Amino acid sequence: MQFGRYYEEFEVGAVYRHWPGKTVTEYDDHLFCLLTMNHHPLHMDAHYAETSTHFKRNVVVGNYIYSLLLGMSVADVSGKAIANLEVESLRHVAPTFHGDTIYGETTVLDKRESTSKSDRGVVSVETKGYKQDGTLVCVFRRRVMVPKKEYTAAAVLAGGDPERPSFPETQG
Repeated sequence: MQFGRYYEEFEVGAVYRHWPGKTVTEYDDHLFCLLTMNHHPLHMDAHYAETSTHFKRNVVVGNYIYSLLLGMSVADVSGKAIANLEVESLRHVAPTFHGDTIYGETTVLDKRESTSKSDRGVVSVETKGYKQDGTLVCVFRRRVMVPKKEYTAAAVLAGGDPERPSFPETQG
C-alpha cells in the first residue's frame, strides 16, 4: 500500500477521495477543545448552546474539522512530504455537529519543481470536507514539498532507507 506520493506521481486536476470518513463524537470535540484550551461555551456547554445560539446545540470546533481533514489527506498527499510549507487559506463553510460524519477529498491544483534543489517539488492542493449529507463544511489550500523518486534512489545509494526513519545507535 502506498503512503503519500512522489512529485512525479501528482497530476494537476487529480482528485483523491480520502477513506474512511470519521464520525465526530462529543468526546472527540471536547477533548480537542480541552487539549487546545478552547473553552468557548458554543463547543463545551450544551445548555449555553441550546439557550443562547441559533444552532440550539453544540458546534464542533472548526480547527478539529480542519485537523481531521488534514490527517485524512496524509496517506494520499503528504505521506512522503519533506515539508508542509504553508496553508494558504482556510474556510469553515458550514457547522458540524456531534454525530456528523466527515469525508474528505483533495484536488491537485498545481505543481512545480523546486528552484533550489532538483530532487524535490512543490505541490499545491485544495482539500474539501463534507458531511454525510453532502454539505460542504471546510475548504483549505496548502503547499507541500515532496521528494522526487531520485531523492529515494540517492538515499538508498547512500545506505539509508528514506521510507523508514533512522535512529542513532544506543550506547550500552
